[in-house]
Amino acid sequence: MTKLAEQPDWVNRVYCEDALAGLARIPDGSVDLILTDPPYNLGKDYGNASDQQSVADYLRWTEEWIDAALPKLKANGSLYIFLTWRYSPEIFVMLKQRMAMMNEIIWDRRVPSMGGSVRSFSSVHDTIGFFVKRKDYYFDLDAVRIAYDAATKKARSRSIFIGAKWLEVGYNPKDLWSVSRLHKEHPERADHPTQKPLEIIERMLKASCPPGGVVLDLFMGSGTTALAAKRCGRDFVGFELNPDYCAIIEQRLAALAQELAEPAAPKAEKKAPAKRRAAAVPKAAKAASKQPAAVKKPPAAKKAPARKARSASVPEDVVI
Repeated sequence: MTKLAEQPDWVNRVYCEDALAGLARIPDGSVDLILTDPPYNLGKDYGNASDQQSVADYLRWTEEWIDAALPKLKANGSLYIFLTWRYSPEIFVMLKQRMAMMNEIIWDRRVPSMGGSVRSFSSVHDTIGFFVKRKDYYFDLDAVRIAYDAATKKARSRSIFIGAKWLEVGYNPKDLWSVSRLHKEHPERADHPTQKPLEIIERMLKASCPPGGVVLDLFMGSGTTALAAKRCGRDFVGFELNPDYCAIIEQRLAALAQELAEPAAPKAEKKAPAKRRAAAVPKAAKAASKQPAAVKKPPAAKKAPARKARSASVPEDVVI
């Protein structure tokens, strides 16, 4: 009997500490994907000053964690990074000097058109960079294709489209992702100011991390990357500096574990067809059903009074 390899003790853990201090726990070349959402340096309160740095300090700090994190990737690994348009140009240049850029993805947050700036155009998107280490990087497009709707399939019902793989399996999500941000009333929402939707994180995981692979998130926040990994059959490791957010991650993971452990509700039993139900009828009832039912004779029809036959040669208006 083959013994399965034991899982490293750093896998499926979120360390409540600074990522720069904790990355030494993770061996080099051991993770399949880095997927992270660092502070945007827009002055938000994450319980610390990580989002309130000068521009020079922020870019210096970003370059520092990038250089510490990239060695942890496998040779065919990838990286996704969420950014604001304010700093994405500089950070993309940093990453281009170390990796190959595959996409700039625009996440349209579907922000309502009310309010906003009166001195510039309202910002309603986040920027996502997709980078890889080398040409043979892992990427499973079929896992994230979007199904065509019935109307599109019907419009392409001519013989030249029959058997077309792209029509059957769906289309490439492209680089503009229109997914609503998580409003306060959303059931997925946790107590975190910049929580990302599971739909986006799961798309990245399915496309760029193989089943059973490991994803690293240096800034876990509310733990969405960890949840998405477990939902998609992947492993995770991550860091979060704020103890309150670490508690939220623990609660969310515990709730997910309970949800996955609960057996699926049994489906309602379909009624058997009449012929099959007859097999369950008692024999006595079955015998009674074989007895011919008494048939009531219909009342005798009254005979209509006989009419005298007319000669075919006599016109109808002539009385005989």
